[in-house]
Amino acid sequence: MTNLDIERAYLIAGIALLLAATLPRLFKDRAITAPMLMLGVGAVGGLVIGPTGLRAVSPLSHPTVIEHLAEVCVIVALMGVGLAIDRPLHWRTWGSTWRLLMITMPLCIAAVAVFGWWAAALSPAAAVLLAAVLAPTDPVLASDVQVEGPTPGGAGSAEEDDEVRFALTSEAGLNDALAFPFVYLAIFLATQGSVQNWFAGWFAWELLGKIAVGALLGAIVGDLLGRGLFRFPIENARLADQGEPIAALAAVFAVYGLTELVGGYGFLAVFACAIAMRRIERDSGYHEQMHSLVEQLEHVLTLVVLLLLGAALTTGLLNALSWQGAAVGVLLVFVFRPFAGWLALQRCDEMAPKERAVTAFFGVRGIGSVYYVSYGLTQAALSSEAETLWAITAFTIVLSVLVHGASAGWVMKHLENVRGKESA
Repeated sequence: MTNLDIERAYLIAGIALLLAATLPRLFKDRAITAPMLMLGVGAVGGLVIGPTGLRAVSPLSHPTVIEHLAEVCVIVALMGVGLAIDRPLHWRTWGSTWRLLMITMPLCIAAVAVFGWWAAALSPAAAVLLAAVLAPTDPVLASDVQVEGPTPGGAGSAEEDDEVRFALTSEAGLNDALAFPFVYLAIFLATQGSVQNWFAGWFAWELLGKIAVGALLGAIVGDLLGRGLFRFPIENARLADQGEPIAALAAVFAVYGLTELVGGYGFLAVFACAIAMRRIERDSGYHEQMHSLVEQLEHVLTLVVLLLLGAALTTGLLNALSWQGAAVGVLLVFVFRPFAGWLALQRCDEMAPKERAVTAFFGVRGIGSVYYVSYGLTQAALSSEAETLWAITAFTIVLSVLVHGASAGWVMKHLENVRGKESA
């Protein structure tokens, strides 16, 4: 990349971030969102800079660059999601979440894997990797259908009574980590030989052990941090009393790094840490301060990732996309996720039929998928199918950003109007 290319990149990035911050407010209540704008500006920027100038940050040429950028974006977002949820963690009160995780997610993984292998002609390992990559809903891009942030009084807030927003928020907070076992399943299929030699170990450790480690460490660290922030014996050392929100970022990186070092799932630990911190003291406005800082950083990182993704779209990222690959994305957005979500929520008494339909439909795909496809391809011997996997993943993310982004505002407003009429 020449100096001129770098200068153009800085100019485009600055303009793009400014547009992303201002234009959505000008088009408020219309079907235009910041993620759409960033993808569009990135695509235009890609045409201006050209494929040669973008090779240094292309996910195809340097997957580790986009992998680590997306990784930071996801872990910051997961802390924000955990802090935003006011409802205490309980098996019964989180019933809609468990249904989406234990029924909807496995069904979507199975459907994408089978269709990717049968119709898109992917190898079994690549088909499973694609299914795992597209499994998590996004805690970053689904802001219009999620709870907005922590509120004093916790479970008494109006947003926490909205089962649709709560279900989509809590699902996004947990399924980013729960996709990881299936990424490892694909990696093992590609690198470990006969399934009989490694399946038991994968089931015991990657599927069960690492989840337990991540949840346990996150809960312990979050509990200790919460007690230190709110109940430390020395008043002057209580960061909550000082109003210093940097503790949220300290928690993000500390718990993520610790959990990854011992072999657990860091994504799950970050979310569990945030939930545990909320449990210690629910009514403090300090949670709002931490959430605000995390949300701002998450917003910037998300826009940067989408800018790079949009640029890559016009410089060869979709060259390997066949109509069969595009069909995988279309079916996931319009058929697999809505049907699996609707099926899982049939016995969810907390939701009315229309609420179940809305929850089932809004399975937003985004930054988590970018991270997983980057990570999976750096670990598995699937270089011959890398371009195809990136093409399908990028197409599905763009489709989700456009479809879900354009419809979220008016769908949620319609749902609120229906609720108002029913309660009148």
